[in-house]
Amino acid sequence: MLDLNFTKAVDGLLPAIAQDAATGEILMLAYINQESWQKTLETGKVHYWSRSRSKLWLKGESSGHVQIVKEIFVDCDLDTVVFKVEQLGGAACHTGYKSCFYRKVQGEELEVQGELVFDPAKVYG
Repeated sequence: MLDLNFTKAVDGLLPAIAQDAATGEILMLAYINQESWQKTLETGKVHYWSRSRSKLWLKGESSGHVQIVKEIFVDCDLDTVVFKVEQLGGAACHTGYKSCFYRKVQGEELEVQGELVFDPAKVYG
């Protein structure tokens, strides 16, 4: 099994970027540890480490918006990954947008880009 360089990881966590395999759009940045890395490789579904909940997290376990791995790229230092994914449900962001990067800096303001894909209150309660 391919091992990443978790010795360089802060708190055992490496950054992981999720990118839409079809469009190239950056969907989100999250973190993986050894357990989530292995689970992702085993299942073909992206697993992360939830820093807020301090637990393994299958992306989409609550919303159904699972990320199916299409390709994985690893940087030159083996300490950052890019998951090229098929984003089921149309949204990666818990706020209901396709991408977590849905706000653009315009001068001193943040301008929302795109439309809501789902209502987070209805999905998460």
